[in-house]
Amino acid sequence: MKASEFNLKRRISECSVQSQYSVESNISTIIYYTCGLQFFEAVRFFSTSLNHNHESMSSLSPNKLFELVDTNQIEAVECPCGKTRRAFTEDPDQTASLHVVDICTDAKTHYHRKLTEIYYILEGSGQMELDGELYPVGPGSAVLIKPGCRHRAIGEMRIINIPVPAFDPNDEWFD
Repeated sequence: MKASEFNLKRRISECSVQSQYSVESNISTIIYYTCGLQFFEAVRFFSTSLNHNHESMSSLSPNKLFELVDTNQIEAVECPCGKTRRAFTEDPDQTASLHVVDICTDAKTHYHRKLTEIYYILEGSGQMELDGELYPVGPGSAVLIKPGCRHRAIGEMRIINIPVPAFDPNDEWFD
């Protein structure tokens, strides 16, 4: 057994006896140890551990470990890109949120100091302006936007936007 595989199994084992918060904080450590393993082996080890210890994990926290939302039932609000329906913004852990955004043709250039965003284009086509350069996008295009990148979508599109951590209205900046 490789040292990295041993360490991965040890960390997963430790996670199963710690609180849910500790399990979540140890995921980055587990990912670190997967560097020496095949990706699918690491997923198999981690999944097996989580499935095996499901009862002990669920008994550690009285809170649900999931949230189910119908984004069609969320009221759309104005945003720099057009209109958005934001899900998971009230999650106490603020891990991430999901936005279904209808891009209008006059989206405003903005940036975030803390958020990373992932845009996934569902419908329509146009361009993404990223730090002053234009890139064509259409259905199936995905864009990773890191903090500090000035960005906007140009054209009429429907996208999924996943901010990590969850969207914070105080982290929208305009030049």
